[in-house]
Amino acid sequence: MDFDQINTRLNTNSYKWDGQGFYQMNPKALPMWVADMDFKTDPKIIEVLNQKVSSGIFGYTFESKSYYQSIVDWMQRRHHWNINADWIVCTPGVVSALHIAILAFTSENDAVLIQRPVYYPFTKAIELTHRKVVNSPLIYDPLNLSYQLDLVDFESKIINNQVKMFILCNPHNPIGKVYTIDELRGMLNLCMKHHVLVVSDEIHMDFVYQPAKHHALSSFDPSYGDYSIICTSTSKTFNLAGLKTSNIIIQNPKLKKRFMETMDYVGMHASTFFGTAATEAAYTYGDAYVDQLLIYLKANLNYCDEFLRTQLPMLKRVKSDGLYLIWVDCRSLHLDHLALEHFMVNKAELWFDQGYIFGDEGQGFVRINLACPRSILEEALTRLKKAVDELK
Repeated sequence: MDFDQINTRLNTNSYKWDGQGFYQMNPKALPMWVADMDFKTDPKIIEVLNQKVSSGIFGYTFESKSYYQSIVDWMQRRHHWNINADWIVCTPGVVSALHIAILAFTSENDAVLIQRPVYYPFTKAIELTHRKVVNSPLIYDPLNLSYQLDLVDFESKIINNQVKMFILCNPHNPIGKVYTIDELRGMLNLCMKHHVLVVSDEIHMDFVYQPAKHHALSSFDPSYGDYSIICTSTSKTFNLAGLKTSNIIIQNPKLKKRFMETMDYVGMHASTFFGTAATEAAYTYGDAYVDQLLIYLKANLNYCDEFLRTQLPMLKRVKSDGLYLIWVDCRSLHLDHLALEHFMVNKAELWFDQGYIFGDEGQGFVRINLACPRSILEEALTRLKKAVDELK
């Protein structure tokens, strides 16, 4: 794959590249925000989709046995996670699945626990379903540029708020933390102790850099599968978000039944003609693509680190083991969160995700998407340096 190739996405109704008008954004700002890669997907996926288009018939479809088997095989091959095909529920997306899980397993005004700074649709899903947001924030260590769990606070929040559900993000978006088995056990054992259902967003599970390793919740202890719902998708790994297909792994048959009943209740039907075809092709043929992609992304990450170290040492990237997104501490610029946003958009002409949208703990940080050709990354960092130099 030629990941250096520039793929023009302007005027394609791209949410990432054509969204300036909707968000009243500076049209000159270079988009490096939403988690959407600027790379073409695996050529084998494109070939399979072209075959589907050539049929000329796009009627109702269902997920085949080979579709489910491709997911089982990928999880075993890439993550050493043994799942059964009958644990899989197909949904239009992970965010959709979060809404379904909240509706299925909690009631209005029940408390749902999250760990900010975290993917902002978690908060939105809880609030839109009229549940109570409970936050046990991760603890930032600015000296080591890392985040740690606070299990004392975690358990206290569960007890004091009678929490019914915990939404975990692993790898953790936006900070890139990949949880160790010990960290996962610490959280899961407390949830089991207090009868808290765990819904784990693992959509970025394929973006982990050695020697770190992603551990799906039930991969290292199958008993955790009875207390958890694990959300997966090809949408990030293969840049297929527009095809609206995700796979939710629910080992407990009672939980699966309730989840599917709630899908029926809201009229959600998941399978899409192109989405299922692309997902099966991705999980069947996509190993080489992902291996090459990880090498390219790691090189982009290394380039960015070196640039920040030598050209912008006042900006600090938080240490991470996963994601193609980086979390950068900009507090040394001494700008409040709104001034920082204005500076990035209108002075640097860069469209990053601003940290405050991930919770108050994210104020002064930005999330930057590195899943782009190196030339775009170079342009972005050059713009950033010029703006910071002028600010100083």
